[in-house]
Amino acid sequence: MNKPGILIIEDETKVALFIKKGLEENQFMSEIAHTGKSGLEMILSKHYDLVILDLNLPDIKGHEVCRTMRLKNNMVPVLMLTALSTTDDKLTGFDSGADDYLVKPFEFKELLARIKAHLKRSSQNNYFGNVIRIADLELNAETKEVKRQGVVIDLTAKEFSLLELLMRNKGKVISRAEIAEKIWNINFDTGTNVIDVYINFLRKKIDKNYSQKLISTYIGMGYTIKASE
Repeated sequence: MNKPGILIIEDETKVALFIKKGLEENQFMSEIAHTGKSGLEMILSKHYDLVILDLNLPDIKGHEVCRTMRLKNNMVPVLMLTALSTTDDKLTGFDSGADDYLVKPFEFKELLARIKAHLKRSSQNNYFGNVIRIADLELNAETKEVKRQGVVIDLTAKEFSLLELLMRNKGKVISRAEIAEKIWNINFDTGTNVIDVYINFLRKKIDKNYSQKLISTYIGMGYTIKASE
């Protein structure tokens, strides 16, 4: 079995080597890029199973690296590292296309747990059907394209993951805690309003301009997506 390959984009040599050493001790292959430019070139020239991306890089900032990846339709999981920890900081990271957000300083065991969770989810997604349809809404898990009534809807990576979770569980009420675990991963602070914010983002893009509303809120329980009776 091939070892998962991880790219570490981190300008602090000590931090990068610390992560690389820990990953290789846990049977991962890893490479290091010390600038955003070199990291982006590596991402776009070869396959990685996950990218660990520092935000405060000396040239191209991490947000821009991530946005460029997504524009190139590269949907490899991205775990951002940063010293910034407010909800707004996290939203900015997720809006640029990140899958997860870990605040420095961090314990390696937490980083490792998050990496394993993302790789597991990516692996599981390969075994499910690529196209999901609910009423006139269609999601293609392979091309990362969403359409409603044939019109393409532009979603961020995090919005896409949230919509995919809801659509794969059509009619089931998904709790905020389950969304936090599966989309924002472990140790996510469910006391913040990030989940509600992203549900509202989806509603504006998926439901606002259509007479049939698909996303429903069950107060105190969670959210679901289904075609109306």
